[in-house]
Amino acid sequence: MNPQQAYANNSVTTASPGELTLMLYNGCIKFIRLAERAMADKNIEQKNVNIQKAQAIVRELSITLKTDTDVAKNMLALYEYLYTRLIEANVQNDPAILKEVEGFVTEFRDTWKQVIQENRRIQQVGAGGRV
Repeated sequence: MNPQQAYANNSVTTASPGELTLMLYNGCIKFIRLAERAMADKNIEQKNVNIQKAQAIVRELSITLKTDTDVAKNMLALYEYLYTRLIEANVQNDPAILKEVEGFVTEFRDTWKQVIQENRRIQQVGAGGRV
């Protein structure tokens, strides 16, 4: 295993659940962008592979979501919508749909990042740290 792979594996195994969710969002954005590039290059195979990877991440986010609150139920509905839109983007070969999905996922990622930062701040204050 090369050092980069070792670092990536270690990052995943030592990440908190919140950090793992952030990694999933980042991966989804990466695969959508790769699919957009492949679509522009008329590389149907790479477009398909990357959209399927993005779909797998959205499915994982859906499966791991605890749906015990209204907010979580709304997120589940949004994930299902995004999953369907990825299928449509693939079938219709439509970069505008990919951009739409990318916008949603980016917004989710940015919000999630703020939640993680706020939780860290609260933990530091609770542990006697200063903010």
